[in-house]
Order: sequence, then structure tokens, then C-alpha cells
Amino acid sequence: MDYQRRKKLTNFTIGLLFLAGGIEYAVILPTIWAYLQTLEGEPYFLGLAISAFSFSGLITGPIFGYWSDRTRQTKAIILFANLFQIAGNFMYFVDGSKWMVLSSRLVAGVGTGAGASIFGYLTRSTTSQERATVFAAVMACRQVGLIIGPACNLFLCLFDFRLGPFMINKYTSPGLFMCLVWVLLQFLVMTMYYDLPLLPPPRSERVVPSSSDALEKEEEEPLMRHEGDQPEEVVVVETGGYGSTCAEARGAVLGDEGRYVPNGHLADEEAACGAEKSPFGNFSAWQEYLREEVVVLLTAQFITLFNQTALETMVTPITQRYLNFGELENSLMYFLCGVEVICSFFLVRCLSTRLQDRVILVVGLVICNVACIWGLLFLARPQGSFAFLLTELVVGVFLQVLGLPFVAVSQVSLFSKVTAERTQGFSQGLRRSVGGIATILGPLWAGSLTENLYIMLGAMMVLLTLLMIMVGLSYGYLVEPAGDSAASETAQEEGSS
Repeated sequence: MDYQRRKKLTNFTIGLLFLAGGIEYAVILPTIWAYLQTLEGEPYFLGLAISAFSFSGLITGPIFGYWSDRTRQTKAIILFANLFQIAGNFMYFVDGSKWMVLSSRLVAGVGTGAGASIFGYLTRSTTSQERATVFAAVMACRQVGLIIGPACNLFLCLFDFRLGPFMINKYTSPGLFMCLVWVLLQFLVMTMYYDLPLLPPPRSERVVPSSSDALEKEEEEPLMRHEGDQPEEVVVVETGGYGSTCAEARGAVLGDEGRYVPNGHLADEEAACGAEKSPFGNFSAWQEYLREEVVVLLTAQFITLFNQTALETMVTPITQRYLNFGELENSLMYFLCGVEVICSFFLVRCLSTRLQDRVILVVGLVICNVACIWGLLFLARPQGSFAFLLTELVVGVFLQVLGLPFVAVSQVSLFSKVTAERTQGFSQGLRRSVGGIATILGPLWAGSLTENLYIMLGAMMVLLTLLMIMVGLSYGYLVEPAGDSAASETAQEEGSS
């Protein structure tokens, strides 16, 4: 089987993994509260069960990412992570106690850490120009799963029988269903996923001077040197396959006049002079992740996910209180939102071939700010007829859902470009961990302020304003190094030729 066919099968399998993640979220979430009630679970257990899933993924993301950086392999990591998905969903299916449900979500969440390794693989196997397009397609797969999930519940809710010692009903059947889905995916990963050799990046060409050139240069050398005229030693460093010099590495970080310039992860090249060729050789988390552009993108990750999960928590009480929406109406609303998100992802995919990532990020943030202002004006205290209230809600939700894919895709793509490629798995795990913290805090914040939406939406507006200021001040830094971009294009051409 040729390289391109194996790559297509691998990417198809990655799409199925993200699709299954979306289906699981949409299958488990609608019934977990009723399931806990049958097990005499207190209301706070719902928050614990949902947060446990995010918490374990928050911990394991950097670990799996570090593993993939060290081995440059992802297949074994995915197979290992899927075992936790299988075990966790089987535990959810076993009708035991509220503690079993909580433990099941904690175990299943471990498997989500493999996403860091997958994003690391996608970063290393794509050029910078096509990266945003690939990320948008992968994220859209998860959104398709969020639409398919509710449809699966339509037949799962009909289950009501006993299989040996296990009771299969509308509460336990989602666990059994997802357990079987992950078992099937385990076989697909074993047969269709390949740890492909990454495209070789170009090595810097070393010019060997001719004998005449050497003599001519020797004649031009002064007989005596002053103390400050010592030539700078040039040592070729290979990091991740690229050839560079210590002098170039210093210039990449400090510039010609010792000032700070963006994309300082190239400082790793200087630290790697004379070091072993290892993805974490002389790695400094302080230098890598506390740079201005990286902090801005991690902040964007946190604030957008915090606001998204807070709004998801807020919408259902609003529709119930002011519009008398039931389960059917809310399901239809979430379905339409899912369709809009998918369309938005494909819109971003098309725009990413024409616009820079930072431009798409700004567009998304502007839309999110407009949505939040709309919420403060019309949704914090809705008034008017049913038609007017419905219009207010539709416009607010439409704007919020429209802006999310712009921000999500652009900040993931930018983050992969301003952090070192050789530690991309760990970096993506850190990014997803920051997002995991946001998905834990967002629902807790919104759930405690459903009766005071002005405070809740006002705090979200403050966070978005802060993010806009940070992006504006750091706009010049939110760009890929020109050298990395050229090298990526050359590597792609060499690999395809």
C-alpha cells in the first residue's frame, strides 16, 4: 500500500475518533441527570460527574502528548487510551451506584488525553498553509457526532430488558452503546491507522569553499586580531531535522539589537548546541510557554471555552422560564446549532486558504463580542411577546455559535505554529488542559448565577474585552516564523515528489 493511501486511511480513522467523541458527549449528557436520580444522587453529583470527565482528560493530555513527542508514534497511544474509553463506558452501563457513575466518567475521560497526541501528529504531518484546513475538518467531525448523538438516543430510550445480571434501559444503554462503539474503533485503529514517517524537513545546505576561495579568504584575514574581533563560532545544530546555527538561533529570539521578537521557541535551537538530538533536550517550559504570543493564545482557549460552556448551561433555564421549551424543543434547538457549527467550520476552512490565522481570530472575537453585548441587552431580562422573545434568543444563540469556530480553529492553528514542533504533543496537551479547566469552571459559574444573568454575562463581557486588548497588543507576534513556513512548504514538495 502506497504512502498516500495509508495517509488517507489514517486521517479517516482520526475523523472517526473525533466523531465518536462527539457522539458520546451527546448520548451521555441528556440522560445522566435522570440516571443519577434513580441512584439517589444529589444535584451536586451531576456537576461532579461532568467535571470528572474533563478533569481526567486535563491530567492525561500532557502525559500522552509527552509520550508521543518522545516516541513519534501515536497508534499505540490511541489503542491504550481507547481501553479507558471502553472500561469507563462499561462501568457506566453496570447499574451500580452513583459512585460507579462518577468513577465511570473519570475513567472514560482518561481516553480523551489521546487528542493531544493526535493534534501533535497533525501538526507534524501538515504544512502551515494547510494546517487550519485540516484542524477545521477534524473539529467538524466532532460536531457531526454531536448531531448524530441525539438521534442515537431515539432508539436507545426504547431499551428495557435484562441481559443476565445487567439491566438494559434508557439510562444504562448509552454506556453499553458507546462501549461497543469504542471496541469497534479499537479494531479500526489496529487495521487502518498507520504511524507514517513524517515528511523530511529540508536540511540547511552547507557550502564547501573551493581551494581558491579558501586561499583568497586567508589572504584577506588580518595578521593580528584585536580582543573583540574573535570570530563567532558557528555550530550547525539539528533540531527536529532542521539545520541551523547558534548565531541564527540567538538572532531569532533577540534580533540584531537584543530586543524581543516573536516566536521565541527558536531559542531552543541555541540551547541545543552540542546537545543530544532529543525532543526535550534542554527544553525550558518557562521560555516556551510564558512568551507573549503563547500566553495570548492560551488565554483565548480558556476564555472562549469558559464562555461557551457557561452559555450552554444558561440557555436551557432561559428557554424553560421564558419560552416554556421542553425536551423536544431544546433537542431541536441543539440540532440546529450543531448544523450551524458544522457550516461555520467549513466556512472557516475555506477562509483559511485566503486569510491569515490572526485575521480569522479577530473576526471570531468580534462576533463573540457582538453576541455577548446582545445577550446583555436582550437576554439578561427578556421582555415582550413570545415571537419577540424567540427572535431575541435565536439571534443571540446564532451569533455566539457563529463566532466559536472562527476562534477555535485559528487559535489551535496559531498555537501549533508559535510553539516548537519537536514538543508539539506536549504543547497540545497543555492547551487542551487549559481548555479542560475552562469547561469545568464555566458550568459552575453559570449554574450559580442563572438568577442573575447581568453579573454572569457582564463577567463574560469583561473577559472578552480583556482578550481583545491582548490580541490587539500582540497582533504583530501572532504569526508563524517566515523560515518555518518556507521550510514546511519545501518539505511538503520534497515528500510528494
